Amino acid sequence: MKNNLTTSYYDIVNRVLKERRTVHEFDSRPVPEGVIENAIESIRWAPNHYLSEPWRVYLIGPAAKNRIIVLNSKIVERKRGAKAASVKSERWQEIPGWLLVNCVREGDEVRQREDYAACCCGIHNFMLSLWSAEVGTKWTTGEVTRDPGLAQIIGFDENRESVVGLLWFGFSKLVKVQKRRPISRYLFPIP
Repeated sequence: MKNNLTTSYYDIVNRVLKERRTVHEFDSRPVPEGVIENAIESIRWAPNHYLSEPWRVYLIGPAAKNRIIVLNSKIVERKRGAKAASVKSERWQEIPGWLLVNCVREGDEVRQREDYAACCCGIHNFMLSLWSAEVGTKWTTGEVTRDPGLAQIIGFDENRESVVGLLWFGFSKLVKVQKRRPISRYLFPIP
């Protein structure tokens, strides 16, 4: 039987897991540095094969953020026109926090898959840590994350690192309610 302390942790963890949502609209309040540092710290506690710690984390400041927005605007303009690029650029300018998580490219295909999975777990830790502080996130893998210009802006070698996700964070303007399919839709007990 669980004691009260264990039950409390169990309830808190499960509540954070179930309540976390992707946030699309952020307000302008700055996220306290300590909250950001704690969330980044949580990345390194993700499970990772042989403690390889394959992640590379880049906290993006205002100048790099603006260069990424310009790069993305060019991508959007080519595909959907100047108006769409302008709208997206304005929306991205409002996003207060930016973090890029990359995975080191090492070893064979199996090792690379394991390292990528570890980086995904690290990102999830980051998102849950922020959510527990009432800070929302969005994990994007949009076209800008695959453009060689991003590596130039951030300063990483695409032959040595691959982008796992660009993470936006901040206090949310709106948190939408979500529904999930029942577990019976994807759980297949095997006797």
